[in-house]
This record gives sequence, structure tokens and C-alpha cells, in this order.
Amino acid sequence: MYRKEEQPSPAPENFELPFEGKLSPSNRWVIMAELIPWDDFEEEYAKLFSAEKGAPAKPFRMALGILIIKEKLGTSDRETIEQIRENPYLQYFIGLNCYQQEPPVEASMLVHFRKRIDVDLVNKINKEIVKKEKEKLDKEIKKKDLPQEKGKKLKNRGKLILDATCAPADIKYPTDLGILNQARIETERIIDNLYKALRGKLRKKPRISRHIARKEYLKVAKKGKVSYQERRKAIEKQLKYVKNNLGHIEDLNQAGASLKNLSKDSKSSRNYQKSL
Repeated sequence: MYRKEEQPSPAPENFELPFEGKLSPSNRWVIMAELIPWDDFEEEYAKLFSAEKGAPAKPFRMALGILIIKEKLGTSDRETIEQIRENPYLQYFIGLNCYQQEPPVEASMLVHFRKRIDVDLVNKINKEIVKKEKEKLDKEIKKKDLPQEKGKKLKNRGKLILDATCAPADIKYPTDLGILNQARIETERIIDNLYKALRGKLRKKPRISRHIARKEYLKVAKKGKVSYQERRKAIEKQLKYVKNNLGHIEDLNQAGASLKNLSKDSKSSRNYQKSL
């Protein structure tokens, strides 16, 4: 169930603090709160809930605000809630009327917020922000500029850059462990190709633990937070697999296999990578 908050959001100077003082209007969270058209999209958000059944849902401003804070600070769900609990500016940003020491929501609620506020809704909000800022900028330009002469066009005076997105971006960065994993995969491909040329001469294919090695790599790579000891241990294991593979490559080369025809663009290479 969703109930719209009847009480309007307070101005920064009216936000109640546990100590004497007022919020600064120049703070980045106060400025961003003024940019985002919270009320324009609250009705669309309310349609996701039943009008009568269920417990009242958290306000749209709180849900969207928490997601924006999480992405801006780059913190985990739990750390995001802790930051909000400790920072009055963040509490004002999500629509609270006064500072409170208790967290506004449990960290697990962010999972539900992400499901309800999808990328399409975020894009609509971004477009509306840009539209309003452009209109505001145009009005300011008209006030400052003198009447234009006929046939004289107004020149562009710069670029407007806004950042109000809260859609997570999955970006992969190169790491020592990741590079070793790629090296292991490549050496396994080389062993496969070299063995094909010697299949009739050798009794059996060199033993490579590709499935175990991949499993051990994913066990660490898929973790959100990895300790120094875990990462170091995983790197040592991948180094061991790469070293063993290099030994097999040397043995196959001495047995008569040629390294000349190896290429990343070969058909066998592409098929191997697809199988992974």
C-alpha cells in the first residue's frame, strides 16, 4: 500500500537539527534535492502498490534518494544506511523533516527499491531534470541579455552537465587475479591445439585441471569483498596452474608440436572461448 505524504518537504533552513544551526543551502545534497522533481514521479511510483492492502510503503523520495546516495558514494547497502543515519544532509535529501538517530530503513529494503525504480523511470527523471534546468537557464539568459538586434542569433555560452543517475554500472577492471585467469585459459587453449598435432604419437593428453582452476577463480572473483589473504591465496593457485600448463607446453613442443600455427583468431580458439 502507498500513501502520499501530505506534509511538504521542509526548506533547508527549517530542517530541525539536534544542535543549534541550519543546513547550508550551498551543500551539494541540498542543491541536488532541489533539482530532482520528486512530486512529478510520485504518482507513477504509487501505481506499483495496492491502494488498500499491505503496510504503507516508504515515500518515493526516500526510495529514490537512498539509491542516488548509494551510487554517488559508491557504498554497500549497509554502509549507505549508516551514512544516512550519521549525516543530516543525507536525511534531508531523502525527505526527512528532522534529524533522527535511527536508520530510516533496513539495508535489505534497498533490494526492493531497486526492483521498483527501474532504469526507464530513472531516465525519465533525468530528462525532466535536464528540461527544467534548461528552462531555468534560458530564463536567466533572457533576463541578463539586452534586447537582440534583428537577425542576430544568441550564441551558445557553454555546456550544461548534470549528474543525477542512480542506475548501477557494471564495469570490469583488470586485476592480477583476472590477468592470471586469462593467462591460464590461453595456455589451456595452446595445450589443446598442440595435442591435436601429436594425438597419434602420445599415449594420453597432458593432465590440466581446468575445471577445478576455473571453479577456484570464480569462488574469489564473484565475492563482493575479498580479504588480502584470500586474494593472495587465489593468485598463488592460479600461478601454479599457469606454471604447470607452461611445463606441458614445453613438453609438447619438445615432442614435435609446432607453435607457429597458434593464433587467437583461429577457429579452434573461437570455439574454445565460446565453450567457456
